[in-house]
Amino acid sequence: MAARIRHIALCVKDIDATADFYEKAFGLSRTKKHEGKTAWSIYMSDGEVNLALLQYKSEVGSGVAPGWTGIHHFGFQCDDLPAQQKQIEKAGGKFFFDLGEPEDEGFERKFYDPNGIVFDINWKGWQLTKGKVKNAKGGLTPATKRAAARKKVAKKTAKPKQAARKKK
Repeated sequence: MAARIRHIALCVKDIDATADFYEKAFGLSRTKKHEGKTAWSIYMSDGEVNLALLQYKSEVGSGVAPGWTGIHHFGFQCDDLPAQQKQIEKAGGKFFFDLGEPEDEGFERKFYDPNGIVFDINWKGWQLTKGKVKNAKGGLTPATKRAAARKKVAKKTAKPKQAARKKK
């Protein structure tokens, strides 16, 4: 499956006021505010695309000067992180920053495009979006291979069929 745009992130000065605005103006669903290593975040969504409101603590992880506001980056949900990364780098993209570990709920692998614009990839999707993979494990293996591996394991561990009942 092709990568899908599922995430747009904004740098904001007042995260609570901004979340209130988008909730009231557009009826977006929202998460509770979360304090992460690099920023405070609130995720909002219409169900298809996640709007991440980010109030960064410093330039670490953001790449922008403190107080800067605007569209910071956008994100693609993809099925196979290593293959997508190879494709991005082959096309001229440059790795920038990993936010968390691939197994983490909010993981994002960030890149610069040839213009220096930040975008990220993720394999689970983002909170509040319908494509979000819930309780997922893995992520570094394509979904089709994971499904085939699960099927193979299920066959090996399935209970043997009971013998036909004998007639009385």
